[in-house]
Formats: sequence, structure tokens, C-alpha cells
Amino acid sequence: MKKLRLVFLSIVCLCAFTIDQSSLNGTWEYRGGLLNGKMDTASTAYKLQRTYDEQHYEALVIEKGEKPFIYEKGDYKLQADSCFETQTYCSQPSKLLGKTVKYAYLVSNDTLKLIATLPNGNRVEDHWVKVK
Repeated sequence: MKKLRLVFLSIVCLCAFTIDQSSLNGTWEYRGGLLNGKMDTASTAYKLQRTYDEQHYEALVIEKGEKPFIYEKGDYKLQADSCFETQTYCSQPSKLLGKTVKYAYLVSNDTLKLIATLPNGNRVEDHWVKVK
């Protein structure tokens, strides 16, 4: 009976630390990841940031001494362990415009991982760190 109580208390304690992740609210900065299984490092010449609200995201390029540049916007929805993103604006020609991409997502501490196979066949795992 003591073991059963210990297991129950452990589960209760773990549940107390679970964060309700119904949105990705905040500002996230790209820190690298994997592209087709190979390391993809973040640039040192500029920063890539995404700002999420309840349903939308805006992606920026930030270069020192320059005004932040919006290169992409879109809508997103979280459902279980999936993030569905639909690009609604891109500053360059894009084959993803208006298409929904399903990412597996994981938030651990201050890191967001987005993992998917894109429509062009590329496998990506992007790592973003929350900065705001």
C-alpha cells in the first residue's frame, strides 16, 4: 500500500509541473537544428525570430544596425503534439504559401523544437529558444 501511495504522489507531483501548452505565445529565436540529418547552425551575421500570439506568427530577420525585416507570417494551431502552420505571407517566392505544414512540436524549458518533412521532401528539426 505504501508503494501505491508513493506512485500516486509522484504522479500528482509530476502533473503539478505540467504546463498547459495551448499556444506558443512569446518571442522565439532560432538556434539551429537539423536539415536532412545534418547540423544546421544559426547565423552569426543576423538573428531569426518568431513572435507567436494565440493563433498567428510573424518571422523576422534582425541584423545589427538595420530595421527588423518581416520575412514570413502565418497562422498556426496546436493539437496534441502537432503544430499546424499555414504560411500567409512570404517576402520571397514560396511553395508553402497557403499550404499547411504539420510539425511535431516539443517545448522543454525554454526550447521549442519543430520537426517535419516539408512538401519538398526536406526533413527539418528547428530549435528555437524563448527570448520574451
